Amino acid sequence: MVCGGFACSKNCLCALNLLYTLVSLLLIGIAAWGIGFGLISSLRVVGVVIAVGIFLFLIALVGLIGAVKHHQVLLFFYMIILLLVFIVQFSVSCACLALNQEQQGQLLEVGWNNTASARNDIQRNLNCCGFRSFNPNDTCLASCVKSGHPCSPCAPIIGEYAGEVLRFVGGIGLFFSFTEILGVWLTYRYRNQKDPRANPSAFL
Repeated sequence: MVCGGFACSKNCLCALNLLYTLVSLLLIGIAAWGIGFGLISSLRVVGVVIAVGIFLFLIALVGLIGAVKHHQVLLFFYMIILLLVFIVQFSVSCACLALNQEQQGQLLEVGWNNTASARNDIQRNLNCCGFRSFNPNDTCLASCVKSGHPCSPCAPIIGEYAGEVLRFVGGIGLFFSFTEILGVWLTYRYRNQKDPRANPSAFL
């Protein structure tokens, strides 16, 4: 049976926002875990992940309160913000899936040159030095430097995983973008439904 009743729309919207809440807490937890175990030392990367998690948590909180109270203003702003997030996320996800190997290499090189702390994390964790070649005058925290063994450049190693990571990120992004458009549709329907427990002549 199609979910078209007031209670069903409310429950679906609440469940969707609970899912967003769990995802936001998961993002914040992953960032804290990476910092705590020394896997990530880049404050910029951690800050971005935590900011995304907090933003998603606030959106879910607005949607959850609006759904529980059937608050027209909160539901309207929630619907608009979710639509904007859908447009941005859908575009970024499609771009991740559409990048070829040459574009991936250019994107990785730009990121490599602009994030010193993330670069150190990659060199330490993947045991490589330099992007395409290593300058002995540069700092490298890889164990191969300390042991005196020749170090491989990081570009080929990163390239092996870049395509899989981008496809994974693009796929996850597409999945959540469709849940966001579902949330917009549910919110629109829910805003225009009457609460059967309220005065039948009133539109809440």
